[in-house]
Amino acid sequence: MKRAPRLAPASLVTAVLLACAGGCAEQDATPNGVDSAAPTATATATATAGTTTAAASGRAGTESAPADATLTFARDGREVKTLRLDEILAKVPAEQWTAFDPYYNKPKTWRAVPLGPVVRMGLGEAAGGNRLEELDFVLRARDGYTVPLPGAKVFEPGGYIAIADLEVPEWELIGPQRANPGPFYLVWKEKTQHSLETHPRPWQLARIEIAAFEATFPHTVPAGAPADSPARAGYRIYREQCILCHAINREGGRVGPDLNVPRSIVEYRPEKQIKEYIRDPRSFRYGNMPAHPHLKDADLDALLAYFRVMKDHKHDPGAADGGAH
Repeated sequence: MKRAPRLAPASLVTAVLLACAGGCAEQDATPNGVDSAAPTATATATATAGTTTAAASGRAGTESAPADATLTFARDGREVKTLRLDEILAKVPAEQWTAFDPYYNKPKTWRAVPLGPVVRMGLGEAAGGNRLEELDFVLRARDGYTVPLPGAKVFEPGGYIAIADLEVPEWELIGPQRANPGPFYLVWKEKTQHSLETHPRPWQLARIEIAAFEATFPHTVPAGAPADSPARAGYRIYREQCILCHAINREGGRVGPDLNVPRSIVEYRPEKQIKEYIRDPRSFRYGNMPAHPHLKDADLDALLAYFRVMKDHKHDPGAADGGAH
């Protein structure tokens, strides 16, 4: 229900269920309509090398990302700014450090810019007396991988955007699908931030926007379900663990299949089998769907309660054109 860690580690928490024939819980190596070839190493932008020294001597100035690589910033669906890498580096010094990466399952050495200052550069300050740290954000990758993050996580120290792999000049590819994570790859520096459950790592990051979760994904809400109901508990699990890859009612991630339309997963799979698959998908078939051993029986019951409620609240704007969206 989330992007898989490598073959069996890469992470907000949502999972290729039985409808996904190709192992789509991992962010796809071939973005939709995007050439995934490695970007050409170009600019040697001037920036301050940061903390931990790297094992890539002689490459500290090499950029894996082109100087004209861009990040787009938006508020509530409206684009407010697009920044090139060279513009970012002119204001936010890059750092160089080494830390464990769960997608590669080993330490990696990055040249990276801290996430918080880049977001402030792209979005300015919050309106109405709010702080950016108090708002909801959505991070979108080029292939549709969607990461909702609270502002407190976005501005948590240790979050960085990697712009260069200092061990492999044009980025070491990720996983069995050989995904190129550039030109912008969200990484986390501290030992406490290595879990993909708590600190997701979208690669090919393209857009960062301020967007309230329920305003961004209104048709994922189990309308009418009481606040203390199992369906609401399942909704919270879906938000945390499933929406990165999976949509409900065409809202959410596009890496895995939609879990509610045109038919809900509970309408064509036995519930016992769904629970077993979520917990240990490789006991059914080999693919990229990650296991979820941390989900308790009560968590799986709550997820199924959420799916049952949502099957009676379908919203399918793509049905008229055969689901092309």
